[in-house]
Amino acid sequence: MNGTLYGIGLGPGDPELMTLKAYRLISGAEVVAYPALEGGESFARSIAADVIPDDAVEVKINVPMAVERGPAQAAYALGAEDIATHLEAGRDVVVLCEGDPFFYGSFMYLYARLSDRFETEVVPGVTSVTTCAAVSGRPLTARNEVLTIIPGPLDEDAMRDRIASAEAVVIMKVGRHLDKIRRVLDSLTLTENAVYVERASLPLQKVFPLEGAPCEAPYFSMILVTKGQDPWLN
Repeated sequence: MNGTLYGIGLGPGDPELMTLKAYRLISGAEVVAYPALEGGESFARSIAADVIPDDAVEVKINVPMAVERGPAQAAYALGAEDIATHLEAGRDVVVLCEGDPFFYGSFMYLYARLSDRFETEVVPGVTSVTTCAAVSGRPLTARNEVLTIIPGPLDEDAMRDRIASAEAVVIMKVGRHLDKIRRVLDSLTLTENAVYVERASLPLQKVFPLEGAPCEAPYFSMILVTKGQDPWLN
């Protein structure tokens, strides 16, 4: 009898934003796996630290932060092998994933390698997008408005084209791409319509109009952009 693989969405960082189901599965876990920056700590583990049982076996997946996808994919492949060993021994494995597992989530890379061999359940989590909207007091969409989500690493020209044709925009993974994003929004005269959110739901959370945002941004930052009159006022 193989164990079951659980991909657990933890939410954006505040432990109180974990779902009841996530809490229940983590608190009863035999094996807990999580990604971590190579040589560093795991943000996902830090969210669930007070819930992980003291006697749980922990599987740390060291993921290099590199532009090339090869090293990261190799790390997930190695992590999948370690997890498979526990599943084949009949132990359930809970994999921690900040945010939502299937929304830019790390768990999808393990799911692709293991779900065809083992029973797998994905537990959704509160996304950083909805959290940033909440802490900034900016509804994402209303009525028939269409929301466009853009990753910060996107090419500058492609980003400009997508924003120009969009109605409401969320730009994720801002980090080192902040200067490029500022240029794009300036060129579209949308800077005044943009709000910058950094580390949403965490103690170091910051919310600014983009014009007053810091010169440097961490990876966990986001920009929300609306166009024209706010539709939820009509």
